[in-house]
Amino acid sequence: MHILIIEDEPKTGDYLQRGLRESGFTASLARNGRDGLHLANEEEVDLVVLDVMLPRMDGWEVLAALRAHEATARLPVLFLTARDEVRDRVKGLELGADDYLVKPFAFVELVARIRTLLRRAPLREDDLLCIGDMEIDVVARKVLRQGQPVLLTAQEFNLLHLLARRQGQVLSRSLIASAVWDINFDSDTNVIDAAVRRLRRKLDDPFDLKLIHTRRGMGYVCEAEPQT
Repeated sequence: MHILIIEDEPKTGDYLQRGLRESGFTASLARNGRDGLHLANEEEVDLVVLDVMLPRMDGWEVLAALRAHEATARLPVLFLTARDEVRDRVKGLELGADDYLVKPFAFVELVARIRTLLRRAPLREDDLLCIGDMEIDVVARKVLRQGQPVLLTAQEFNLLHLLARRQGQVLSRSLIASAVWDINFDSDTNVIDAAVRRLRRKLDDPFDLKLIHTRRGMGYVCEAEPQT
């Protein structure tokens, strides 16, 4: 699941991004309201963690803009702010925020609230991905092959989710590295290849139908190719 953090305080923003990634989420970070609103409209975001006091566009304005746009009108938004007065909480909820957490906060509570909001979110078309005999429950982060559970690590799930939601598209190693690890790897590294091998051992090796394929010199693609 992709979490967008809109937070201008550098240490807090970096801490949130690192912690959410370690918790198995994909996390993007915007350091002002205008950039955050742009990312929310341009990227596939599942939930927004939003500060109130932001440069260029405050959190109230960002939330109002999100709710006014059809594509983001139902996007879950959690306010994370030092503004702890009752009137501020009421204002946030009246504007359409789904939750309101006051700083300082316990990170475990933030993650619990995020998971609760994601479970409540309206079912989206891509919350269940089906390719061949594989089913991916994106919200529950569960994978089945022929009805059998495939146990993946958080990073393996993120890699599979990226390949599956871009089904049929060949993804380069550099794109995978950037999207899953948020790191620019050198082109001659075998980190991505090793990660794909580990995923294949769990996802493809026990089954006749192979879903992850190498395109030599190009990258990897997830699709159910006809058996020959």
